Amino acid sequence: MRYVTITTWEISDGTDYNVSLHAIEKKRLPALKALGASRVTVVRTSDRTSAAITEWPDKATRDAAELKIDEVRKSVHREDLTRMTGEMKGEIVADV
Repeated sequence: MRYVTITTWEISDGTDYNVSLHAIEKKRLPALKALGASRVTVVRTSDRTSAAITEWPDKATRDAAELKIDEVRKSVHREDLTRMTGEMKGEIVADV
């Protein structure tokens, strides 16, 4: 069954959103795909915040990527001037 993670992010005050997004598009999104993600969607939710919706083929694929994702998250604040503010995850139970 397909599995989704939704993470929320905030860029540092004074950081240009577009500069931060460019770095994420070039580095972070391809890395998630390389770890097995089927699709990654970033939604801008305010001037300084975004939500990343990552779809995985199944929970096992996401679980296998967990250690690498945790390593990356530790460096994101320093490298991309962003911080994770929340995470939700679970199996897709309905889809239109």
